[in-house]
Amino acid sequence: MTTVNPYLVFNGNCEEAFLHYKSVFGGDFSYIGKFKDMPSAEDGGCAEFSEKDANRIMHVSLPIGSTILMGSDSSEQSGDVQFGGNFSVSINVESTEEADRIFNGLSEGGNVFMPMDKTFWGAYFGMFTDKFGVNWMVNFDQTPQ
Repeated sequence: MTTVNPYLVFNGNCEEAFLHYKSVFGGDFSYIGKFKDMPSAEDGGCAEFSEKDANRIMHVSLPIGSTILMGSDSSEQSGDVQFGGNFSVSINVESTEEADRIFNGLSEGGNVFMPMDKTFWGAYFGMFTDKFGVNWMVNFDQTPQ
């Protein structure tokens, strides 16, 4: 089943924000990782991150009912986010074919900044801003969580 989840981006205080959200909603993080935890570019990861970015949150997931609130911090590479534009709609699908169909359809006329590709975390994933200015992430977990 396709699911839709909000994805929030912060300028360095993602961990503080998500600890607050956890204190309100309860539960546990299903994942929390920092940029320093990523494999190096040589090992299939992304570019190296500065010392400033190393302890920022790369990704966090907090299940809330049937939804998962997700988030990360910006980095020097991505630049600071402007609030109001600091969220994406994250679509999780059941196949690479469905991921490609949704990605290609929604990104038409928009700005693709991460084409669909296999990732070091075991997903087929891509990101873009559509022609209406909405940020999207499309994800197929090739390695089930």
